[in-house]
Amino acid sequence: MTTALPLFPLNSVLFPGLVLPLNIFEQRYRALMRDLLEIPEDTPRRFGVVAIRDGREVAPTATGLPEAAPPTGADPTAGFGPDPAKAFYSVGCVADASTIRERASASGAAGAADDDEDEGPEQEPGAGESSGYEVLATGTTRFRLLSVDASGPYLMGEIEELPEEEGDGAGALASGVLRAFRTYQKRLASARERTLAAGQDLPDDPSVVSYLVAAATILDTPSKQRLLQAPDTATRLADELKILRRETAMIGKLPSLPAADLTRQPTSPN
Repeated sequence: MTTALPLFPLNSVLFPGLVLPLNIFEQRYRALMRDLLEIPEDTPRRFGVVAIRDGREVAPTATGLPEAAPPTGADPTAGFGPDPAKAFYSVGCVADASTIRERASASGAAGAADDDEDEGPEQEPGAGESSGYEVLATGTTRFRLLSVDASGPYLMGEIEELPEEEGDGAGALASGVLRAFRTYQKRLASARERTLAAGQDLPDDPSVVSYLVAAATILDTPSKQRLLQAPDTATRLADELKILRRETAMIGKLPSLPAADLTRQPTSPN
C-alpha cells in the first residue's frame, strides 16, 4: 500500500528511533511546517526524510540574483535539478514532528513600523509572518520512495513503508556489534583525548542496536545509506560488525582518519 508524504531532503541519513532537530528557514519548508501545525497535536505530524544523492540541501541565496528572482527557497525543486527523484536515495525514513516551535520575525516587526520601506522581492518574512521554525522530530519507519510530485509549495513523495525483518541470527550479531561498538568508542575517545561517560546504557533489541550503531558510527552518507536500506536487521548488524572492526583498526594506526570526512562536509542552517 502506498501513501503520499511531504518530503524533507537532507545531506544526512535519518534512522528509526533517532531524534532529528531542524532549524527551518526556507519558504518551502516553512509552508510544510504550517501545514503540519494544522494537524491536531494528538495525531502524528509525519514527513519523509530522504538523503540527497546529488544536489544541495539549501536553495541558492538571492544575493546577486536578478530582482525578478523568486524568494529564496520558493521553488520546491531548488538545488535538486529538474527531476528530484533522481537526486534522492530511494529509501528514506518517516519522521514524526513532536515539537514545532515558531520563531517570531524581528524584520517583520520592523517592517510593520514603516510600511513605505521597500524590502525587495519578498525575500524576508513580512509583518506577522514567521521567520522560521525550530522542530524536533523522531525517525519512525523506513520507506521506499516511488515518485516525487513538485507541483505544490513543497515536494510530496509517493512512498511505501518498509517492514523491519529481523533475519537469521540477529540476536547473536547484536551482542557482537555492541562489544565491537564499545571497543570502537574507547579507541575513538582515546584518539580524540576524551573520556567516555561512565555507565552508558545500550539497548538489547537487535533492530534498535542496528540503528543506534549506524547513526553513532562516523561514516559518510553513502555508507550510512547502505545500512539504512539493508534488507533485514541481521544483514545490517553483520555489515556494522565488519565496519566497526575496520574503523577501530584504522583509528589505532591513523587517529584522524575516521573523522576526516567531517571537515569536508558543508554545514547547513537546517
